[in-house]
Amino acid sequence: MSPETNRVSATSAALALLAEIIAEHGPVLFHQSGGCCDGSSPMCYPVSEFCVGAGDVLLGHVGEAPFYIGALQAEAWGVLGDESEWLLDAVTGRGGMFSLDNGREQRFLIRSGACTI
Repeated sequence: MSPETNRVSATSAALALLAEIIAEHGPVLFHQSGGCCDGSSPMCYPVSEFCVGAGDVLLGHVGEAPFYIGALQAEAWGVLGDESEWLLDAVTGRGGMFSLDNGREQRFLIRSGACTI
């Protein structure tokens, strides 16, 4: 995947939630892992508090926020080497325990063709 590729877009609801979080916490990034919520809820962290690892893959940016996925999760979702695109949305609910969307009565959610049966 080339560095110029952006496979993530966002709904207006997700952009509004992201703007609220950035206003409170400063620059953030997203990380998609398979550890919670069936892997459909990306975690949102302050840039200064998350260490991107060698096994993380940059899928693109939502606004100024980079969006990463773990390489094993990327392989499982089939996002490496294809033309899949992800849509970041915000829905009613609670975010992940360590994610900045927690406690806001809204949470981020990924919508992708990889999730359809």
